[in-house]
Amino acid sequence: MPQLAGADALVALDPVFARLAVGAGHNLWGLTHLTMREKAFVCLTADLCHPHLDLPLAMHVQMALANGVEPESIRELYRHLAPYVGYPILVPAFQRLAELGLPEASDTEVVKPVPLTGPLARAVRDLEDVDPGLAVFTEDQLAQRWARTHLSVRERAIACLVVDVFYQTLGESLRLHAELAKAAGATEETLRDLLRGLAEFGLPRAWAAAKALLPQRGSGSGTGT
Repeated sequence: MPQLAGADALVALDPVFARLAVGAGHNLWGLTHLTMREKAFVCLTADLCHPHLDLPLAMHVQMALANGVEPESIRELYRHLAPYVGYPILVPAFQRLAELGLPEASDTEVVKPVPLTGPLARAVRDLEDVDPGLAVFTEDQLAQRWARTHLSVRERAIACLVVDVFYQTLGESLRLHAELAKAAGATEETLRDLLRGLAEFGLPRAWAAAKALLPQRGSGSGTGT
């Protein structure tokens, strides 16, 4: 289990909170159905969704690098998430990466859209029935992202699921990204671990997402809270 970067800084803020935070962090890093890279991407995506651009982001960037995530993969995660969390949020996020000393981008090639297939293409077709203009924009954004290097499709889908949980987009968007994750090798246990890990960042959101995404186990009607 990796050490939580910046634990001493949390103790300086509040020692009781520091113990609670370290214990909560162990929950995510101890899960077995997510890779170490995916756990790092969960934390980095959570920062963009709050957004947390000071101490938590610095801690999570350090954790990602310490667990073998390449700097260009962190940059690619940010590029991928721009239309999902909002382009304006990514400007200060990239500025923060520079302040933290992340190397300059090594991938500077022009983004070439790749025609969409499978669930992504179906999602755009469904959107055409709602608003053709929005469908065109969505197709352009998706076509520039999902086939790029530095992140796998599974990693991209998991990051998008994190956004869905934070933003509580628990309908078609959540189902699309779960389908993409499963098509790329994720299992139901992968998704369960993801939601368990996200409970650290907001228990009510993780609870609602679990009810929306996961099959119910058993028929008990317990009243515990």
